[in-house]
Amino acid sequence: MGSLSKPHAVLIPFPAQGHINPFMQLAKLLHSRGYHITFVNNEFNQKRLLRSKGPELMQGLPADFRFEAIPDGLPPSNPDATQDIPSLCDSARNYMLGPFRELLAKINSLSSDQVPKVTCIISDAIMSFALLAAEELGVPGVPFWTNSACGFLAYLHLGELVKRGLVPYKSIYFLVYLLSYMCV
Repeated sequence: MGSLSKPHAVLIPFPAQGHINPFMQLAKLLHSRGYHITFVNNEFNQKRLLRSKGPELMQGLPADFRFEAIPDGLPPSNPDATQDIPSLCDSARNYMLGPFRELLAKINSLSSDQVPKVTCIISDAIMSFALLAAEELGVPGVPFWTNSACGFLAYLHLGELVKRGLVPYKSIYFLVYLLSYMCV
């Protein structure tokens, strides 16, 4: 199958390890099924990945499995620690759509016969801005839930928990994140 006739999936996980690992497994599976893959990290995690695996990680990949990075709009933080989760949630909601749109435009404007046009976007369920970008691009957008079933149920019923006063509104995203890992 020629490069241009391959489906091209852009995968964008929430920038935390518990989300990145399942996305990487999905990316490898899709790649083994003939997809061209673009795996999108935030710049913080892209730098972290390069620091831990070395620049040869990117050089040793097949041409149809690429890594890209977008800014997250957050100030610099400790490169050896996880970024602040509530801040990442706010950034995903309020900032990342613009840089993601720009990346998609860049990918689709490449005149190389090695990079097919984007045919679908698979985003972490928390990264809902990517579904909007998929709709704007006219390609399928698929949310992928990486957490436990308990975490998914907490997310689905969070509105009711807030309405009943059982969960304060300001800690919603952090709470969902914590519940999704506590219930594994």
